[in-house]
Amino acid sequence: MDIYDFNKLSNHDKYDTIFTKGQFVDTVTEGSIKYVLYALSYFWVEVEYDSKNNKIVGIVSFVGGKTLDRYSNLKGTKVQ
Repeated sequence: MDIYDFNKLSNHDKYDTIFTKGQFVDTVTEGSIKYVLYALSYFWVEVEYDSKNNKIVGIVSFVGGKTLDRYSNLKGTKVQ
């Protein structure tokens, strides 16, 4: 499955796919929001979870960029 096929899925099918076929990578917590990163084929999927309300509030797929930077240990460091 590529990112375009994944993006065509309903939200229910996206969650089913990522939780059954995705590879867990990392979690970042910002207040009551947890961002959970999964790898799927050749792209990434981030699930946003509101722990205060015990609810998944979003899912986004991407190849790289600022969303992936959230999981870097190099926060605030410029690569030269």
